[in-house]
Amino acid sequence: MANEDWNMISVSQICDILIGGTPKRAEASYWVGGIKWASARDVALCRSRHMRETEETITQKGLEESAAKLFGKNTIVITARGTVGAMCMLPEPMSFNQTCYGLVAKPQVDPEYLYYALKAALTRIMSLTYGTVFETITIKSFDKIEVPLPALTEHRAIAHILGSLDDEIELNETLDAMARAIFKSWFIDFLPVCVRAKADLPAASPAAQAGGRPTGLPDDIAALFPDSFEPACRYGHGAGRDSEMGEIPKGWEVKSLNQIADYLNGLACQKYPPEEGKTSLPVIKIRELRQGITENTDKATSDVPASYIVNDGDVLFSWSGSLLIDIWTQSKCVLNQHLFKVTSESYPKWFYYYWTDRHLTDFQRIAVYKATTMGYIKRHHLADAKCCVADDGVMKIADEEITPLFMLRIQNELEVKKLATLRDTLRSKLISGDLRLPAAAIKDLAAQTGVPDAEKFVEEAGV
Repeated sequence: MANEDWNMISVSQICDILIGGTPKRAEASYWVGGIKWASARDVALCRSRHMRETEETITQKGLEESAAKLFGKNTIVITARGTVGAMCMLPEPMSFNQTCYGLVAKPQVDPEYLYYALKAALTRIMSLTYGTVFETITIKSFDKIEVPLPALTEHRAIAHILGSLDDEIELNETLDAMARAIFKSWFIDFLPVCVRAKADLPAASPAAQAGGRPTGLPDDIAALFPDSFEPACRYGHGAGRDSEMGEIPKGWEVKSLNQIADYLNGLACQKYPPEEGKTSLPVIKIRELRQGITENTDKATSDVPASYIVNDGDVLFSWSGSLLIDIWTQSKCVLNQHLFKVTSESYPKWFYYYWTDRHLTDFQRIAVYKATTMGYIKRHHLADAKCCVADDGVMKIADEEITPLFMLRIQNELEVKKLATLRDTLRSKLISGDLRLPAAAIKDLAAQTGVPDAEKFVEEAGV
């Protein structure tokens, strides 16, 4: 509950709510332009407060001749379908599709405070509904979601404190962006092969947009890539360069997700209750995958087969409800049903993580079509999802390039967990009014949460 001195007000009263749109796919002049255009996937993949990159871009013509709109800096974006309730803010003007709403704060409300207050409200709702906010969010939904609204000076100060923490946490995003960029360039766009084969570059690639053809690779590494393509149809997956797996680099293979990794479904953990005198562990369900371990998290006995124990650094994929993939960094847990623990004896972790993530949007679409009460995918969908596997030489050099970035990202996530814990604790206490703003209280809480040099943090946050 909010402080009794603060008004509770519906989100729809303090912001303008608009929906995005999509230019016609068949009109080439609408696409690959200078305007970043986001989908629900982009928002769901955004692990920080600000969404800085989008998978696709549109042109000014595409913006003007479609239902798409240009939303300004500090617009809050929230997904209405797919992974419902994912949120981010725009650090610059962008556009997005109709699976998302844009919330533009009114003058009496600081937009960053609204972001954190709405985040707190959705977290509260999700904790009561086991991982889902609504089956879908409509404009009417925002009439029902209420947030506390203290005086402007106070709620701006709250936003500043929480934003300072998020600024620290967001530094880790650079590592994922670097690893993801290499993966996309080599295994999706085949950029080094296109250059060697003198083939057309992918239209959305930076090299094509710059009018150049460099791979940015040393000659000895570039030489490891094939200099021609061959039809992927010999692997039973279509033909033609215009399809994602139409042609692949010569000598490479097409495999299914379930051929490059093992997807272990979790246990019905209610059959493994805590036992007196034995160690128990938190149970990770879809809710925990989204919001971490909370006081509401169930427990199970640790006396389960070792393969069902989840450790920091494990890849988890929820195959029903809110379809998500993430790297777990919340300490040892027991894997519940409806989640896969993804492992492989043949391929590195980054490889099956990024390929599963690549197919996530399609899986979410399948789940939506199947939804009656809760959407899901089946194992045959893993078999239908195709991946391009490079030859040994390229796989070796890719592993040398990507694994250090990927593992450093995991290590950093473990370190920033303390900052995230402090942020989430502060968000709950500050936005509810349980904790007011004296610097000493913030410093004490930072120290209790394990943040190093809490006094310096408080000083830099301007509390």
